[in-house]
Amino acid sequence: MYEERPSRLPGAVVWRNRPDPAGARTVVLPDGCMDLMWCEGRLLVAGPDTRAYDPPGPPRRWAGVRFFPGTGPTYLGVPAHELRDRRVDLADLWPAAKAGRLRARLDASDDPAAALEEAALARAADAAEPDPLLRGLVAALGAGRTVARTADDLGLGVRRLHRLSLTAFGYGPKTLARVLRLQRALALARTGESFAATAVRAGYADQAHLARDVRELAGMPLGELLGGRR
Repeated sequence: MYEERPSRLPGAVVWRNRPDPAGARTVVLPDGCMDLMWCEGRLLVAGPDTRAYDPPGPPRRWAGVRFFPGTGPTYLGVPAHELRDRRVDLADLWPAAKAGRLRARLDASDDPAAALEEAALARAADAAEPDPLLRGLVAALGAGRTVARTADDLGLGVRRLHRLSLTAFGYGPKTLARVLRLQRALALARTGESFAATAVRAGYADQAHLARDVRELAGMPLGELLGGRR
């Protein structure tokens, strides 16, 4: 069973996922984010996804902090494109002793999600502020603006915008725009909006375009995705 709440770290989300008694699996969809995660004695970083991720093996207990899109590299100290479509042990990114101390603290905690949030807050306090352009970039593309218009609005060249996006999000602005459009469509469809209206309002050419994009990014039809799988 999956649950989440806003974090005290601006824009971040604290989440938990426990094995579902009914046996349903949680599929993770692309969202432009990076996560710091704990799973039964392992401490991991999830890079940005370009497709749906179905965790392998039997259901396990998970906890995590999902950073606002583009801010994970600043807090975790690794460019997003190096972790694209990957799950990596934190000890491979941080000094092993430091990662080990944090893992031991989480293993001993009654609430690993809350302990992860405290670790993320401490990390953010010691890190530089994320580039403020990133929030403007996410807001513009999330609202459906084109990459060219977004670059002009932010005072960036298209090539510089592409380099910035690779470091912050793990992929170029066109892929980011596609991922954010998917999230926008899902938010609309979950309110009960018809698929045809969802397609128009989210910025797709038509319902067939929406259906293709959902299947490519989520790995399943939109109706199945909304039928109980995240």
